[in-house]
Amino acid sequence: MLRLDKVSTEYDRVPMLRELSLRIEKGKVVCLLGSNGAGKTTTVKTILGLVKPIGGDILFEDRSIRGLKTDQIVERGISVVPEGRRLFPKMTVHENLMIGAASVNDKVELRKRLEGVFFLFPAIRDRMGQAAGTLSGGEQGMVAIGRGIMSNPKILLLDEPSLGLSPKLVDEFFQTIARINKKQGTTVLLIEQHATKALSIADNGYILQKGRIIAEGTCGDLMEMDVVKNAYLKTSRGNGR
Repeated sequence: MLRLDKVSTEYDRVPMLRELSLRIEKGKVVCLLGSNGAGKTTTVKTILGLVKPIGGDILFEDRSIRGLKTDQIVERGISVVPEGRRLFPKMTVHENLMIGAASVNDKVELRKRLEGVFFLFPAIRDRMGQAAGTLSGGEQGMVAIGRGIMSNPKILLLDEPSLGLSPKLVDEFFQTIARINKKQGTTVLLIEQHATKALSIADNGYILQKGRIIAEGTCGDLMEMDVVKNAYLKTSRGNGR
């Protein structure tokens, strides 16, 4: 469904992504793991056209999207839940959710999509008239994911969804991501530092270091690799990240 083919980027002539290649098959959950500064968020921004590649290509459903504007890319069926939620704090929960379905005018379809969000996050139903900025961190995370799926995406990009959440909420969020994939059939690219949790729900994954893919494979294979055990699994088990 989505393929990055030797994609390179730079900021002010400083290399960021270095011939990065990865592929995400339809209906799968793929995780992209890496420490801070590895290039994970840059990868998301590059897919969305916010960072322009200086080399390589990005293909979605076998068609190049390199060079398209962000709104054109989103219209093709790519949705993102950005790092840090990025909600509009003074707008209500309902208004934030509606941004995810801005192009939908059918009231019946809108209601159907809202009910889908409520099914995943029942607590949101009673918060619809509340300003998003007054919600707890966990509730804001629910709204951010809800907004992402309101566009009924073909693929959902999740950038650090567990960031800042309590261990209990981390477990709940990863279970929800798995449900979105299994029940709704949504393909997922999961960007995470929380390696153990991400690998537990993904089909396969990639390890990113200094803008390069240093390991890839099924999640079972990755968990047995020394580079993954030493750099990610011990850390994630030890500090809950």
